[in-house]
Amino acid sequence: MKIGVLGAGQLGRMMAISGYPLNHQFGFSGQTNKESSALLGHMFASEDNPDHIESLVAFADVITYESENTDVEMVREINKDIPVYPGEKSLFTAQHRGREKALFNQLNIPCAPYQVINSITDLEQALTYIGLPAILKTATEGYDGKGQFLIRSADQIKAAFESMKGAESILEGFVNFKRELSLIAVRGIDNDHKYYPLVENIHHNGILRLTIAPAQDIDPRVQKTAEHYMQTLLDEMNHVGVLTIELFDTENGLVVNEKAPRVHNSGHWSIDGANTSQFENHIRAISGMPLGDTTSIHNYSAMINIIGRTGPIQIALNMPNAHLHLYDKAERENRKLGHINITADSLSELEHSIQQLKDFLPN
Repeated sequence: MKIGVLGAGQLGRMMAISGYPLNHQFGFSGQTNKESSALLGHMFASEDNPDHIESLVAFADVITYESENTDVEMVREINKDIPVYPGEKSLFTAQHRGREKALFNQLNIPCAPYQVINSITDLEQALTYIGLPAILKTATEGYDGKGQFLIRSADQIKAAFESMKGAESILEGFVNFKRELSLIAVRGIDNDHKYYPLVENIHHNGILRLTIAPAQDIDPRVQKTAEHYMQTLLDEMNHVGVLTIELFDTENGLVVNEKAPRVHNSGHWSIDGANTSQFENHIRAISGMPLGDTTSIHNYSAMINIIGRTGPIQIALNMPNAHLHLYDKAERENRKLGHINITADSLSELEHSIQQLKDFLPN
């Protein structure tokens, strides 16, 4: 099939790398011909063609996207001519934290208490209901820790509200958690479901830096609970493709934080650590192919993000169990330039390998 991708960053790049062995072709929409995916398929750039989206649609048999910030109205229009996966409902709910939390509540999926905020009066009233500490977040477009303000005391209310710069926001109750987890799943057109193991994610300044797969000391019942929440969401939205949910592991069980209707940074380990990567399974799903096995092929895996500068990659290249993935991006502060996957047979081997790559991690 000819697969069109709305976007041309590293996620589209890795979709194409996984999809070409399946005999698919790829086209991408972006701003320039110098984006990460540009050399891996047909590039429809807005700088060259004001009708680049129409050109992408004319090229493709099916469309997917890289980001939950993709224009919903554009997806709705494209879907009149060719299928777009994941569908409009998955995209629409993921774009607004209020809609997302409302969906969780509707489906009895545990999440933090929340209130939508449009004025400082809304914020003051919400705090009387939710209490302190609480987190004020932009309702749309926040990622990697951006657009968030942790309110610890009442004297921070004005500063918190002003930090939103007039954007609609939501106030969430602060969740005390032991660790952050995520679950990645894929659903096919035929309603087949596949799940990857829960993984543990470690962030620094709001940016994912390290993922451990599988997360350690996970009771099988906890994995099944997460899968139940996931299947409920997949089926409610008639979602086709990969879906990710981020969760807090708390003393009282799992609390879902947010979802992403796409391949996800915390699933990059699967390229080298699972029988079928999240990228290949996404392409299989949206093209109507049978889903691939999600079983891990090593006892332990990890993913280290390369952030800001490329760093001493020769260290990784000299390690037999490290796998380097660079995205053809120029260095820039806080930019995701690539990642390193580690595979190991024992936890001690994994920990030793991570220590060898400590220069890629914050102190």
